[in-house]
Amino acid sequence: MKTELPKPKTESAAKSDWLVITYIAVVSVITSLLLTADATPSRFVGGMLVSFVLLFVLYRDIMRYKPAYVNNRSMLLLLGIMIVGTLLISRISAYALTGLMKGLGAADLRVVVYGVPIAAGAMLVTLLFDFHTAITFSFTVSLLSGYWLWDAFFPIYTFVGSLTAAFSVIRCKKRTALLRGGLFVILVNMCLVVILLISQEELFTDIAPTAIALAAFSGVTVSALVSLLLPLLEYAFKITTDISLLELLDLNQPLMKMLMINAPGTYHHSVIVGNLVESAAEAIGVNPLLARVSSYYHDIGKAKMPDYFVENQSGAPSRHEKLTPHMSSMIIISHVKEGVELARQYKLPQTIIDIIKQHHGTALISFFYQKAKDMLHDAIPAEDEYKYPGPKPQTRVAALVMMADAVEASSKVLNDPTPARIAALVEKIINHIFLEGQLDDCELTLKDISEIKKHFIYILTGILHKRIDYPGFDFSNGNSHTESAKIEKTRSA
Repeated sequence: MKTELPKPKTESAAKSDWLVITYIAVVSVITSLLLTADATPSRFVGGMLVSFVLLFVLYRDIMRYKPAYVNNRSMLLLLGIMIVGTLLISRISAYALTGLMKGLGAADLRVVVYGVPIAAGAMLVTLLFDFHTAITFSFTVSLLSGYWLWDAFFPIYTFVGSLTAAFSVIRCKKRTALLRGGLFVILVNMCLVVILLISQEELFTDIAPTAIALAAFSGVTVSALVSLLLPLLEYAFKITTDISLLELLDLNQPLMKMLMINAPGTYHHSVIVGNLVESAAEAIGVNPLLARVSSYYHDIGKAKMPDYFVENQSGAPSRHEKLTPHMSSMIIISHVKEGVELARQYKLPQTIIDIIKQHHGTALISFFYQKAKDMLHDAIPAEDEYKYPGPKPQTRVAALVMMADAVEASSKVLNDPTPARIAALVEKIINHIFLEGQLDDCELTLKDISEIKKHFIYILTGILHKRIDYPGFDFSNGNSHTESAKIEKTRSA
């Protein structure tokens, strides 16, 4: 077996590494200023070196497990701001609480640090990034806080409190969940303060009630800060959290109303696609909420010219009968471009805009391509003119929406939707997408595809199930005698 040598770094990649290292150095200097504002120059240099080492370890961890953040400069910038901001808010809080405690005549000011809302940083990182990044963030900030206070116990307090804050908002789907997260932080902080007081043999001293009260105050401050800062950071860095995704599911959203009124068939199709993708998303490890929201909006471009799409045609002759196959394919393809324009106009998140672009990949519109071939006889039309512009799905969510879209649309042609026929249809459609190469650029595995098929079959079998005939009704031949009698009775009344 031939062993491949590692490829040498390109000049642009090496330059990028140096930019990141320079950025880490700048953040280290700012961090050290916050940690050692009133200390000696040697301690400032030491703090800078400690910060650089910890931040470099954090960067390497992100590079290993979350490389997408490294390629996105705005996310790296945000992470640096989160570290500096967390320490800055902690210092300001410490100064404010120190002044307050002095005014109240407190004898021991050491307990002030228990009221610092340092866990707010970890909670925000979980919401804006992910839980894994929040763990390494909590570890880094906790060690830095220990250097700030020169205290071996305080990093334990901050690390456990930060992890609790991160855990409490892993599946945060309402803004009220931030209050619940703050409550968890209060309880854990109070327990930790009691444990630390026991270890320092100060549980039954005068400082214990103050320390416990400040620990509770810290949890309240965490909820308040996160509630205030989260919308600002979402807007400034264009980040889509589960909370903002949940707001997009509201059927009173202007785009949803437009789709429901202008293209009811497309709206119904999108809702069913949402059911399909949500059922499979959890199984393959993607965000089910993002998958559902993307499904709701993936075909919004059809609201511009709804009558040209079969699901919105109510028995009237098709608009495409008077058009050439090439013109028909251009109209069909244009719904992707129209969808992107509408999404930008209504300020949908970039993640959803990308899925709108990618949900057809570079697929061929085979119906009109075959029609063009039949009309031209000997000549063969160019396939590129009958293909979507792409790109192919770049994420697993985009691939999931593509497969669900194709499967749901194809299921409408089943005359007798038995479980066996539904299973065969799902297998055929997804295998065709796979063999066509539409899934080459996303990270779906064969195991993922198998799980997706299984969940699609289960949901479609439930949706397309048969019902028994109702006694006294024959819907195929108009109203039955029973139904006619009811109508006559209603008229005479």
